[in-house]
Amino acid sequence: MLHHRLLQRLQRLRRRGLHKSPILWVVIVATLIEVSSHVFRFRVPVPSRELDTPFYATCQEPEVDAPRENAAIVMLARNEEVEQARHSYPIVFLNDEPWSDEFIQTLNATTSAETFFESVPKKEWLFPEWIDQDDARASMKSQGERGILYAGKETYHHMCRFFSGYLSLPSSLSLLFPVHCVKNSKLISVHVARGNRYFYHVEALKKYKWYWRLEPNVDFSCAITYDPFREMARHKKVYGYTIALWEEKRTCPTLFRKVSDWKESQNIKSTSMWNAGITPSWVPWPFRNYLSWFSHRDRYGDGWNTCHYWSNFEIANLDFFRSEKYQSLFQMLEKDGGFYYERWGDAPIHTLAVNMLAEPHQIHHFADIGYRHDTFYQCPANAPGGQLPESKMLSQINETWAPEIEGGAEVAEYHEPPLVTMVSGMGLLLSIDAWDLYR
Repeated sequence: MLHHRLLQRLQRLRRRGLHKSPILWVVIVATLIEVSSHVFRFRVPVPSRELDTPFYATCQEPEVDAPRENAAIVMLARNEEVEQARHSYPIVFLNDEPWSDEFIQTLNATTSAETFFESVPKKEWLFPEWIDQDDARASMKSQGERGILYAGKETYHHMCRFFSGYLSLPSSLSLLFPVHCVKNSKLISVHVARGNRYFYHVEALKKYKWYWRLEPNVDFSCAITYDPFREMARHKKVYGYTIALWEEKRTCPTLFRKVSDWKESQNIKSTSMWNAGITPSWVPWPFRNYLSWFSHRDRYGDGWNTCHYWSNFEIANLDFFRSEKYQSLFQMLEKDGGFYYERWGDAPIHTLAVNMLAEPHQIHHFADIGYRHDTFYQCPANAPGGQLPESKMLSQINETWAPEIEGGAEVAEYHEPPLVTMVSGMGLLLSIDAWDLYR
């Protein structure tokens, strides 16, 4: 666009005879060189080798006796959101309301895995004490009236703050109050840690290194015939996702500026993943510096393209989020108040942090997992001849279970799985999780 405008101006100058001025040409050439050099700084070179390939391109014989990673599955749900739990890893259910006995009994009846039911204390699912609640509620009301997605819901702001830092805070905070959870239907007492920094962490996750975040009302269309935790650890990954999409800019107009300023203050060098998320300005220096007056741009006048990993599915190494760097970043964002005065989501915060603090080869796209949340989905095709029809274990998966609560009864429905194959395909298209075989 800038080059097109410059050409138009050159044509006008030619008609006026000013194109013969050597000084003018020097200025034009210098401007083009400066702008091109600035944009080139954010070029992401093609790596000499593939940094992230699918862990497997075809179905695998489930290794039911293989060692397990120190991991847990985490779900924030409410009492009415009943899901089948088919995983052999421990499952931590979180709720901002007390759990009902009926829900606990129903969930425990669907899985042989160890289950924990944590209630986030009501007094903690509230504003931090340094937030002016009247100003925050007025801001959220204004955001909702402007049509910003979920911004008018106070509990949504609490949830985003919760997932941005609550789950991963280090365990060195002092204990203040007890909470109760259920372990295989037996009530036990645990503690939630909180210190003088006005936030706390889930004690039930303290002992785990990995977590897989899931949400109610999602669909998995592919059987997962390997252990994602084990493969993440084996390939030295720290963060895995399924879907990446654009964030609505109005939800976090100042987030990128706050994070980039913190990055500068910590003298953190830009990674190729960080540069990939930058939209460099084509405005020449020194005018480009004036763009920094806009709160959605960094101090150099460049912007963020808002591409982020959707965090309703994420498998991550908790040590990354427990690190000193991430905790320092979160504390800065926490004190800023953008979780309430704007509608900062945990997904863009995780994305900016991962792209800034992790190496590109440590990030994994689960391209082989068929996943749907709301209207967004990814659905890989089958790899030709990669379905292992001779596998006795996989042959057990011949039904799709669609749990329906009708008078307390669960109804099973069968669906013939589609078999679409492509040369570039991978995995096995089935609407049931093969992790059921890992019990």
